[in-house]
Amino acid sequence: MTANVCKKITAQLTGAIGKQEDVSVQLEALDILSDMLSRLGGTLYSFHSSILNCLLPQLTSPRLAVRKRAIIALGHLVLTCSGNIFSELAEHLIAELKKNESTSTTRTYIQCIAGISRQAGHRIGEHLEKIIPLIVRYCNVDDDELREYCFQAFESFVRRCPKEIDPHIPNVMSLCLKYITFDPNYNYDNEEEEEEERMETENGEDEEQESDDEYSDDDDISWKVRRAAAKCLEAIVSSRHDLLQDFYKTLSPVLISRFKEREENVKADIFSAYISLLKQTLPIQSWLHASDDSGKDDVSLTMLQNQVPNIVKALHKQLKDKSTKSRQGCFSLLTELANVLPGCLAEHIPALVPGIVFSLADKSNSSNMRIDALSFLHVLLCNHQPEAFHPHIKTLLPPVVACIGDPFYKITSEALLVAQQLVKVIRPLDKPCTFDAKPYVKDLFSGTLKRLKAADIDQEVKERAISCMGQIIYNLGDHLSTDLQPTLKIFLERLKNEITRLTAVKALTLIASSPLKIDLRPILGEGFPILASFLRKNQRALKLSTLAALDILVKNYSDSLKPAMIESVLTELPALISENDMHVSQVAIAFLTTLAKVYPSCISKITGSVLAEIFQLVHSPLLQGGALNAIIDFFQALVLTKAATVGYSELLKQLTAPVYSSGPPEASAALHKQAYYSAAKCVAALSSACPKEAPGTVNQFIQDVKSPKCSAAVKVLAFLSLAEMGRTTNLTSAQKELKTVILEAFASPSEEVKSAASYALGNISVGNLKEYLPFMLKEIESQPKRQYLLLHSLKEVISSSPADSLKPYVEDIWALLFKHCECSEEGTRNVVAECLGKLTLVNPSELLPRLKKQLSSGSPHARSTVVTAVKFTIADHPQPIDALLKGCIGNFLKTFQDSDLNVRRVALAMFNSAAHNKPSLIRDLLNAVLPSLYNETKVRRELIREVEMGPFKHTVDDGLDVRKAAFECMYTLLESCLDRLDIYEYLNHVEDGLKDHYDIQMLTFIMLARLSTLCPNAVLQRLERLIEPLRATCSTKVKAGSVKQEFEKQDELKRSAMRAVAALLTIPEVEKSPVMAEFSSQIRSSPEMASLFESIQKDTASLPTTESMDMS
Repeated sequence: MTANVCKKITAQLTGAIGKQEDVSVQLEALDILSDMLSRLGGTLYSFHSSILNCLLPQLTSPRLAVRKRAIIALGHLVLTCSGNIFSELAEHLIAELKKNESTSTTRTYIQCIAGISRQAGHRIGEHLEKIIPLIVRYCNVDDDELREYCFQAFESFVRRCPKEIDPHIPNVMSLCLKYITFDPNYNYDNEEEEEEERMETENGEDEEQESDDEYSDDDDISWKVRRAAAKCLEAIVSSRHDLLQDFYKTLSPVLISRFKEREENVKADIFSAYISLLKQTLPIQSWLHASDDSGKDDVSLTMLQNQVPNIVKALHKQLKDKSTKSRQGCFSLLTELANVLPGCLAEHIPALVPGIVFSLADKSNSSNMRIDALSFLHVLLCNHQPEAFHPHIKTLLPPVVACIGDPFYKITSEALLVAQQLVKVIRPLDKPCTFDAKPYVKDLFSGTLKRLKAADIDQEVKERAISCMGQIIYNLGDHLSTDLQPTLKIFLERLKNEITRLTAVKALTLIASSPLKIDLRPILGEGFPILASFLRKNQRALKLSTLAALDILVKNYSDSLKPAMIESVLTELPALISENDMHVSQVAIAFLTTLAKVYPSCISKITGSVLAEIFQLVHSPLLQGGALNAIIDFFQALVLTKAATVGYSELLKQLTAPVYSSGPPEASAALHKQAYYSAAKCVAALSSACPKEAPGTVNQFIQDVKSPKCSAAVKVLAFLSLAEMGRTTNLTSAQKELKTVILEAFASPSEEVKSAASYALGNISVGNLKEYLPFMLKEIESQPKRQYLLLHSLKEVISSSPADSLKPYVEDIWALLFKHCECSEEGTRNVVAECLGKLTLVNPSELLPRLKKQLSSGSPHARSTVVTAVKFTIADHPQPIDALLKGCIGNFLKTFQDSDLNVRRVALAMFNSAAHNKPSLIRDLLNAVLPSLYNETKVRRELIREVEMGPFKHTVDDGLDVRKAAFECMYTLLESCLDRLDIYEYLNHVEDGLKDHYDIQMLTFIMLARLSTLCPNAVLQRLERLIEPLRATCSTKVKAGSVKQEFEKQDELKRSAMRAVAALLTIPEVEKSPVMAEFSSQIRSSPEMASLFESIQKDTASLPTTESMDMS
């Protein structure tokens, strides 16, 4: 309906616009046309050419309003018009710019180009080569307005066509730097000396100026040029992290020198550009880049450090400026600076304090001004050493205390945060300090107390008053004398209030941990039961904070707690231990461990109920990491308490009961594999706590393994327990027997028993290398059948032994592994590779070159083993081998061109591991490596063969695994090295992948979804080519007689494609693309696609935003 109406009136509108008789009619018609184009541009497809022909002449209209509206309409048109029409428009604009008939029309054409670039920057990219030289030329024409439009155009190119503008960046930057200082009617030179005089004669000067008729300040629009140049610089800074060092060389000093700008709006933009520069310099706090680029970042930080004095010099006077806007700008800039370089303002604090106090104390100030000053002061206090502030406390404290009493709650709340930080500064407890805090305690305390007592006050102020008072008591409690107890009583009140209880618990935790040993006895009697009751509440944060508070109270105030108090808490604990919330369980068990050490007598009363829950946890498949360690600590503490009713043997029995239960074998099989490992770790912990009992336990396990009556599950648990015990202690008592028992188990019919025995041999050897390692190496030589299991044992030895103890055996192990690296079994080769990789870490400087030498060896099997070994030397945390690896990883990556398919596949897997865990290793090699990587994404006809299976012919693609590995590498590079990729080249290969085999399509759909968020502009430029394969996938029909798997496969593929479509639709302005609009309407009109799309949208709404692929 709407579309039809629009089509009917378009011709009349274009007619009305073309006549140029009545301007008001023209303006209305242009407005309506713009509106229609912005909403329904795609449906007016057939009229685009006539609309263009009608709008172009309007750019030379005598009325500026008409030109302006014509530019807006063209901006909406370019989003949906076809490529030909866009080229026609671009050619016309370029031709007109070359003619340069009058400055006025040239301004309009440049404005038009900027407008188009802002709307559809991805399309103007290919014309930039012709446009930029013209605009550079017009920058030098003496016309301020024209210059302003030139810089606006540059800014939109920088933001919208990053790739095409790249070669022109130096040129654009030098123009910006030239014109940001362009102020022809003002002399800044002798400003410093004049400042004082000018203050006195200000009024006189103004009158003089008026009479000076020839030039008035109102005609001066040079500030517009400066502002546009500053905005353009900000665009360059925020989009080009790679030029950071150049920015600090050339751009930073110029910007700093312009902080004195007289025009307020321009100054705001100069500050804003500098803040962007600081944000770009902020070191990246992520594990991906931890060891990466640190050299580069350090250089920029050092350059910034050297410029700090100039920044402070340029700003500190302005902190007392009359204008609040420029003061707020100064504070934002200084705040950012203090965050980027903590500590850098230490010697400049004397220069900054007067400005801060000025803004805090000036009552005529707007509240935002004071809030900004407070939040800067907060950042300053957090990022600098306390000593730097001690000389200024006297001036800083009174205005801050005054702000705590301010009637506006936002100021109070910010001031309390500052006060809390000031308390830490006045008297830091972590180091000796000579500063005398006593004179300031009273003011701080009484100001905060007033806010703490008030009940009818903003929620945030209540919370911050509680935290601030907690900090005061923690740091200065010994100065409060008689005021302390009444204040603690207020804390009790706040504990009882549901709104403030969480903050009060945190404050109490802080006070209880104070080294000043604050006397909390008066409130413990009433407070403890309240805390106990919080453990029942359904608020997770409250439970966790309460457990932390109880833990610190039990540690520091054990003599003031009565058994009854403890018991009120104990009864609440069993309910907190469950596999539904591992973290709460872990904290609760850690608290129980503290209790077992401090109050052994109390523990015995609840052992039964708590242990039942803990054993449930041990046998849960979800138990690992922190929670498991907490349980181990608890068991060790429990066995050592003399009062416990449950001793070593009882605990051991209950730990292993589910495995030993004499029911049918299925019952014990119900335990998850993880539960065996957890139980074994607990057994080992118990026996290390009671060394006298250990030998008996070891013998018991050996008997279990030998006995033919025992089930496989019992044997698995026995071997795993022996492994855990043997790793830390030397099991000499049963040495001979252990070897025979383990080797016999290698022949067991059960796979689980075999692998547990191999794990046991490895770990027992760690505890006694001298005895077991030579024996193991001899067995690997002489027993080809058990080789795989023995190599697994060797892998355990290499992974778990400290490097020094392995050194004497390295040569023997190395020689042995190389004998097996050409084994035809891939499984064995992989274990050999893992052993080689981990062994290399023992002595990298000697062993890595040896691996490199093996690359030239004859057999492909040996090469693939060596490359896989390198994969195992890469870990996601810094290691000594990193520097050596960085030097030679290039040699290993040359295997991308290996003639053998399998070697190429493992090389890709190794590259993927490096890109994922330590991008710094490969970032600088990408230019050399990417062509070979992209080469592997191509389908190779020669690797596809036909296999006859009975009457059917079946095609097998041997190259599929390699292609899949290559696409996985491409995906990983998106996360870690996006800034080093040519995204357009990258998209070409993604496009091919969209038409490839099922597995690869699934991968590329996920990549496309990720690309839509990471680089939407590039995706927009390629939209037409990307949509086609997606549409093909979404509308495929499976043949009627196909098998069920085929239907499921096709379904999964469609879902994945639809997810990519949903991600594309989140790109701003995508719906204005004609191809996308058409596809969207196709989805809506097909019931099957529409319902699929809706279900995808529901899924995405409930999921976290980033979709990520499991790369393990």
